[in-house]
Amino acid sequence: MAESLHKKCVHVAVGVIIGGDGRILLAKRPDHLHMGGRWEFPGGKVEEGESIQQAMMRELREELDIGVVAMEKLIEVRHDYGEKQVFLDTWCVTEFSGEARGVEGQALAWVTASELSDYEFPDANQPIVEAVQRKFPY
Repeated sequence: MAESLHKKCVHVAVGVIIGGDGRILLAKRPDHLHMGGRWEFPGGKVEEGESIQQAMMRELREELDIGVVAMEKLIEVRHDYGEKQVFLDTWCVTEFSGEARGVEGQALAWVTASELSDYEFPDANQPIVEAVQRKFPY
């Protein structure tokens, strides 16, 4: 009974992928998903027994066909959407191998940090956008 009173918090590995030219990679969420049609920083759920690094490497390989070479911690965000809670464990992917492509058919965009304000993100992503713009003020 007590279980139903506590919403499960979904641990999500979020990658702020920085290209060689300093632009940041965004992916468009499929329309059928929660917050569908909005733009996001790529990533996905951390599976049971997986480290954040393992989850990031797996998710970015699955979604974008890239390999993570180097990443550094950016910000942690906890957000309650009402129907679910998320813990966004956010890292800057500063080096990667391969060329990013939308493996799952999702639209991609490379944008400058200052252009992030022009895109609609899921509500929980706002602190990430602000952290990126502080870190890369161009």
